[in-house]
Amino acid sequence: MEFSMSHCRTLLSLLEIGFANTSDEGWLRSMFAHKVDARKDAHSNLLSKKETSNLYKIQFHNVKPECMEAYNKMSDEVQRELHRDADYPCEVIGSWNTWYGEQDQAVHLWRYSGGYPALTECLRKLNSNMAYLAFRKERSKMLISRHNQLLLEFSFWNEPVPRSGPNIYELRTYQLVPGTMIEWGNNWARAIKYRQENNEAVGGFFTQIGELYVVHHLWAYKDLQSRQETRNTAWLKEGWDVNVHYTMPLIQKMESRIMIPMEHSPLQ
Repeated sequence: MEFSMSHCRTLLSLLEIGFANTSDEGWLRSMFAHKVDARKDAHSNLLSKKETSNLYKIQFHNVKPECMEAYNKMSDEVQRELHRDADYPCEVIGSWNTWYGEQDQAVHLWRYSGGYPALTECLRKLNSNMAYLAFRKERSKMLISRHNQLLLEFSFWNEPVPRSGPNIYELRTYQLVPGTMIEWGNNWARAIKYRQENNEAVGGFFTQIGELYVVHHLWAYKDLQSRQETRNTAWLKEGWDVNVHYTMPLIQKMESRIMIPMEHSPLQ
């Protein structure tokens, strides 16, 4: 198909008219640009508790099998010492050994009352604590690997508080599709009511630093049979199935750990 000079002049005239009547974005840009409404606030502000400024840290330590007993004993001594010192704005919420899931693993959940400034202050003091530095050096000989994450707690979940035992704990970890945290929170804000009858809900958290778009739900049960019965009962409640239906597509990967509390853990 050939264009004459008159066709070209007509096309140029149309383009000039279009550019003359456009907004700042430009006529051609407006034809192809995909406009997305900006998020009004970060999901950490929308989903976390406003009345507290708590920051949480979860640690995963993979321990040499032959060192597990010594590791538990040493962790017990150091955590007790930190709890006795009021100058440290941190506390261990729970410490566990993984029973089912990744073996020879210790999991610790810490709370920093005061958020990031409390975390910074605590680390500064620990780096000048000779006894703690000696503990870290000795601990390093017992570990295969370790990693941690900084967390915020969901506003609609229970505040983690000490509890008597004996209990087993389940840490359910969800890797979400990026961009779906708000949708997850909206669904679970309605769904958590279905999981409160047996006092099994301990805490719900989402990552801020580390692997992102990760959610941790922590549950407590008397034993594995109680866990099965409690979870089966949830399916009998109208609305629970709807929550599962809408949240499953948001998940890329999920994992369950069954954990046994260490002797010194406030969550028993």
